[in-house]
Amino acid sequence: MKTVILIGDGMGDYPCEAAGNRTPLQAATIPNMRRIAAAGKIHMLRTAPEGMFPGSDVCNLGLLGYNPAENYSGRGPIEAAGARIVLEEDDVAVRCNLVTVEDGTMRDYSAGHISSEEGIALVQSLQEVLGADGLTFYPGVQYRHILVIRKGPASAHTHPPHEIPDLGIADYLPNSLELCDLMMASREVFSEHPVNLKRIAEGKLPATQIWLWGQGGALHLPTYQELYGLSGGMITAVDLLRGCAVLAGLEVVDVEGANGLIDTNYDGKVHAALQVLKEHDFVYVHVEAPDECGHMGDLALKIEAIELFDAKVVGPIWQGLESLGEAYRIVVTMDHRTPVSTRRHSGEPVPLAELLGPVGICSEEAAFDETFNGGEATTTSWELIPTFLRH
Repeated sequence: MKTVILIGDGMGDYPCEAAGNRTPLQAATIPNMRRIAAAGKIHMLRTAPEGMFPGSDVCNLGLLGYNPAENYSGRGPIEAAGARIVLEEDDVAVRCNLVTVEDGTMRDYSAGHISSEEGIALVQSLQEVLGADGLTFYPGVQYRHILVIRKGPASAHTHPPHEIPDLGIADYLPNSLELCDLMMASREVFSEHPVNLKRIAEGKLPATQIWLWGQGGALHLPTYQELYGLSGGMITAVDLLRGCAVLAGLEVVDVEGANGLIDTNYDGKVHAALQVLKEHDFVYVHVEAPDECGHMGDLALKIEAIELFDAKVVGPIWQGLESLGEAYRIVVTMDHRTPVSTRRHSGEPVPLAELLGPVGICSEEAAFDETFNGGEATTTSWELIPTFLRH
């Protein structure tokens, strides 16, 4: 059986007055997701264990079938795995965001969604000025980068910058002097950097400093082959998900033009996913755009991102599975809620629709939103997903 899991990152939300007191999922035109819900089954999932922050790291581990409470060590080491950075036993990997802080306030967690080319240039300068034996900056994608510190502060308390939009940073700084000192030092490196001077001249936000968070030591997971006898692939534009794939023993498929925004290469992702299924039995397709729109607080753009996910990913992949003429299970869900009203992740349960096929032509639609089962969880992701993979 072919198994496909489709993730619209952060699609879940709260009712919005501007959308007629509907959530973006309810307001969006999403016939494919609603037809899958009508022809299949709906579950209401808890995607983060009690007491754990519902970050994309924790929640996607759960959606891959791993219990985060037993396997999670930090976001940094997952992203390091995705970047093929080998961590030694005493290394600590730290997520390193390029951010814009103005007058002590977190203006933008992504430095205006800075480009990868600009981000790499800034991180290379950090390495030249601040790098040392046992302290290495590794460039990543757009605003997302990695710092590895030998014997670093693995137990420090840190905050994701996207969780403090337009808030003063003083109350959210790491409780590690080492991390704070590096963040302060980065301001000097970036203050007159050519990348920032050019961005300012173009009316764009500069990267004023780095923000360090999500630290942890090396993470090891049993692979899908070991757990389920399955091989497969991951389609994503995000280093975090690449790391999850590497740790799970899944093939990471690069798609030209894929990014974490609303203008990602949807067709390329669909083509890559269907190619994976020609050789393997499992594929996990992740689309970041709804989450980014939630963090931006842009309701209209989030609804558009959800509709694009439905029309350009869910529909074509479902049609592709039908055309194969083989038994399949298609699963559509999200890792967490990213309400536009708060611009932060939220841990309430989210809906999941699963369908066993082939089913032929489906025209009936059913609700697919946060109100299923009165909004109460029916199960957890790390309990449900393994039942899909043990067939």
